[in-house]
Amino acid sequence: MVMNFLRNNKVVAGFLTLLRIYIGYRWLTAGIGKLTSGGFDASGFIKMASENTAAPAWWQSFLETVALPNAGLFSFMVQWGELLVGIALILGIFSNFAALMGIVMNLSFLFSGAGMMDAQMAVLTVFIAIAGSNAGRYGADRWALPFLKKMLFYKKQKQEKVAIV
Repeated sequence: MVMNFLRNNKVVAGFLTLLRIYIGYRWLTAGIGKLTSGGFDASGFIKMASENTAAPAWWQSFLETVALPNAGLFSFMVQWGELLVGIALILGIFSNFAALMGIVMNLSFLFSGAGMMDAQMAVLTVFIAIAGSNAGRYGADRWALPFLKKMLFYKKQKQEKVAIV
């Protein structure tokens, strides 16, 4: 009943649109700030997070063995990930996927000891993710998702006809 309400109610869709735009703005400004600051480098943060005793041991191990040796790649992914998640949420295009990627980034920042604001954003973003296509009802998902479904169905139907012949 609650899931049906979240996924189908038009008033909820309006609320989710405001929430999506707010969270998207937060991601967009964070990404733009990192891109325009010139020389964003996550290696110091990764090193600090890997030494944080409050972080889970498995997360510290991941940071030390994977993230720190590839700090340049992770710096690139953080900058562009924040920017692209922000744009997608503001426009309402691929809202669920953008929300999921936002949650992944928020949780990784939270595991690293970045603070409670990331946890609050992650919790708010969960509502967008579980709302399904209703989160993008008043956004580009309104047109993009039906188009993609139609194209995928058309390709599948075309392949089935070829297989029959």
